[in-house]
Amino acid sequence: MTEEQIRNARDLLTRPENTVSSIARLLGVSRSTIYKYVPELTTGSRRAVEVPTTRTEIEAAE
Repeated sequence: MTEEQIRNARDLLTRPENTVSSIARLLGVSRSTIYKYVPELTTGSRRAVEVPTTRTEIEAAE
């Protein structure tokens, strides 16, 4: 995912009417890709709180 797609996914996830599936379809990626690049989803939180936001930060965190 591009940095812009990651930002868009996080923004869309703040809206309760959006699902991971609908966001994945919108961005043209799989649900597992969303979970990979938006790791806070696996903790049950939909808000980004001091999590990596760029591809470089995500790769460094892995």
